[in-house]
Amino acid sequence: MTTSPTIVLVHGAFAESASWNGVITRLREHDLSVIAAANPLRSLSGDADVVAGLVSSLDGPVVLVGHSYGGQVISNAVRGDDRVKALVFVAAFAPEEGESIAELSGRFPGSTLGDTLNPVPLPDGSTDLYIRQERYHAQFAADLTPERAALDAVTQRPLNDRALHEKSGPPAWRDLPSWFVYPELDFNIPLAAHRFMAERAGAREQVEIAGASHALPASQPTAVADVILKAVQTVA
Repeated sequence: MTTSPTIVLVHGAFAESASWNGVITRLREHDLSVIAAANPLRSLSGDADVVAGLVSSLDGPVVLVGHSYGGQVISNAVRGDDRVKALVFVAAFAPEEGESIAELSGRFPGSTLGDTLNPVPLPDGSTDLYIRQERYHAQFAADLTPERAALDAVTQRPLNDRALHEKSGPPAWRDLPSWFVYPELDFNIPLAAHRFMAERAGAREQVEIAGASHALPASQPTAVADVILKAVQTVA
């Protein structure tokens, strides 16, 4: 492959596209093409369709990167598109077919997310889930400054409960090379779940960041970019 891949970054719940800014800055230092997708966070199938549409609009190879719930989205968005060459999971879910992120997270002890959520009922009968602003720093982003965490708490985007409970389709990590980078102190997705998912996917590499929080793209952008660059170098 002679063309450098486009890197598509997919954020997860309780974050938004700008959470990748530090990672983007470091990737662009290597003259790489990067797009931070706007993940709707409405339903797994719908969100995967949005990302798949974005990928189909691109020329050349693609490396898909997902944070948190975005990991499930990238694995369901490939749909046989052979331009996608690798997957990078950043503090991310990588469910097997038939698993939801709710049940996968609950399979291992350590998540305190449920106690911090503020549910907002919607007219369509579904519920949006936010992390309470006063709990955001400790729950989601303990290794960010209080000032930065307070801003991120205000700009967080909610996850709809339909996305939380919708079951995954056949996962792309079965057929594509994958890399996993995850934090030691993740209170959203238990550390044991990260290790389990990376092993199950046959990850090319697992990188565990000591002392890091779930907000890995914002708090540890260099470490995250380094793992993405390894994936790029392997497939380029």
